[in-house]
Amino acid sequence: MKIVHICLAGGYTEGLNYQENIITKYQALDGHEVSVLTTDHCYTEGVWGLCQTENDYKNSYGVHVIRLPFAYPLPYNVNRQIGRFKGTMAVLEQLEPEVIFVHNIQFQDIRRIVQYKKRHPGVKVYVDNHSDFSNSARNWFTRNTLYRFWWKPCAKRMEPYAEKFFGVMPSRVDFLQNIYGIAPDKTDILLMGADDECVERAQRPEVKASVREKFGVKADDFLIVTGGKIDAFKTQTLLLMQAVKEINRENVKLLVFGSVEEELKERLYALCDGDRIQYIGWAKGEQSYEYFASADLVVFPGRHSVYWEQVVAQGIPMLCKYWDGTTHVDIGGNVVFLKQDSKELIKKELMKLLDHKEYYQNMKEAAQGDHKNEFLYRNIARKSVAVN
Repeated sequence: MKIVHICLAGGYTEGLNYQENIITKYQALDGHEVSVLTTDHCYTEGVWGLCQTENDYKNSYGVHVIRLPFAYPLPYNVNRQIGRFKGTMAVLEQLEPEVIFVHNIQFQDIRRIVQYKKRHPGVKVYVDNHSDFSNSARNWFTRNTLYRFWWKPCAKRMEPYAEKFFGVMPSRVDFLQNIYGIAPDKTDILLMGADDECVERAQRPEVKASVREKFGVKADDFLIVTGGKIDAFKTQTLLLMQAVKEINRENVKLLVFGSVEEELKERLYALCDGDRIQYIGWAKGEQSYEYFASADLVVFPGRHSVYWEQVVAQGIPMLCKYWDGTTHVDIGGNVVFLKQDSKELIKKELMKLLDHKEYYQNMKEAAQGDHKNEFLYRNIARKSVAVN
């Protein structure tokens, strides 16, 4: 099929392990003719701004990427909220998609997609949503102006013409229904997940051995790994580090990776000892897969990130902070949820796993069950466009 992904609500950066990168990869590998219609902004060496690449090219998987400029000569933050682009309709007419997949609803040019669907009624349109109350519409003003007044009409305009609206977590399905007013029978969940090939490569015994050797972790040490952005919204990582420090067992090690907000660096570094507790910097490329694969336990004590679903796909037991609408990562006992931000609670749960081998073994067996395959992107890519 000819499949066009619309990434105009945000952007598209080559080389990332984001949903739009991996879904398009696996659809191309399945033999579809895949294109991405996106903005002219992306990350360059970790900095967001105008892309330094061509605006029309094919990537290494054969995905055709087309970047459009904004319609108006306004500052980026204004244009981002307006969401109008030069040439949206013309490019769609040129590409002649049989399927359109819209990533996020927050752009006004979604009305051009409705217009295209009216001209070409045989086209199937799918829409997804990455917003919930943990990352969007956090106060009364934004909820009732930006989301209900500005973006909800975009969603409702699309509703009669879309096959399905997907939330990427249960909380984001609820957001579709309760903020955008999408009918429940039009909504479904489309999981985020992990790149099948990266999971397979990271599972090789030599990879696990190499990571452990690099950071001085013995084969029989109990290795805990945590990763992701460490900022004012995720200070719980410091609680995890304190908990491990208080356990004071030589065979219990913790590796922490990710970006650290400048204001938190001093506190984080003070908890590192270069042996039992180590901060190992940012994970590049597939390194996150390798770090998680080397772990006996992965702990996410703060807000949800896409790493949660990645670890489910990798079959590693987890401790995760409890949030409404994020319990989909529990596939039958692989996760223990932390109901409070508490060093004492984290320590208690870790000790329970360390002192009760059968309890940990049951978590590990659940984590490695067949349900983890539902979080692999080859399967997710097929579900996204109703291909079995």
